[in-house]
Amino acid sequence: MAQSVIARRIVGGVTYEIDTAKGRLDIGLIHDFLSRCSHWARGIPREVLDKAIAHSLCFGLYADGRQIGFARVISDEATYAYVSDVFVVAEHRNAGLGQFLMEAVLAHEPLQGLRLWQLVTRDAASLYRRCGFTDLAPCRTYLHRFDPDIYAGATAEMAAAD
Repeated sequence: MAQSVIARRIVGGVTYEIDTAKGRLDIGLIHDFLSRCSHWARGIPREVLDKAIAHSLCFGLYADGRQIGFARVISDEATYAYVSDVFVVAEHRNAGLGQFLMEAVLAHEPLQGLRLWQLVTRDAASLYRRCGFTDLAPCRTYLHRFDPDIYAGATAEMAAAD
């Protein structure tokens, strides 16, 4: 079995680890954060998150064994990777853990040699710039198809079921 802990550091007596083992992920914590606290995945149904995790490379951030952060990468592991759903829970922010997580993601062996990494952020550009990301070249156009109400129906159905 391959080693799933890809980074570890001890700060102030707390052991921080980044682990790629999906079985170790606290899906409840991830779902709660994304569906209630994030601006990018608010209302995401649990079934959608389960499918996204199943089809992505996932990175859990742990403090003394308890999950406190997460990142997800969608990649062909040959040319391209898209970074998504990166977070550190509020009580552990501003301690360099987001950068620790991103540096581990970028150094992960199966993702080496990629030509292009992408992500979209509203308010964490400074973090990603410290990790080597830059704005799109002026001659490039970023296009997308976005349905901001995709989870609205599922959220209403979940509320009605309660």
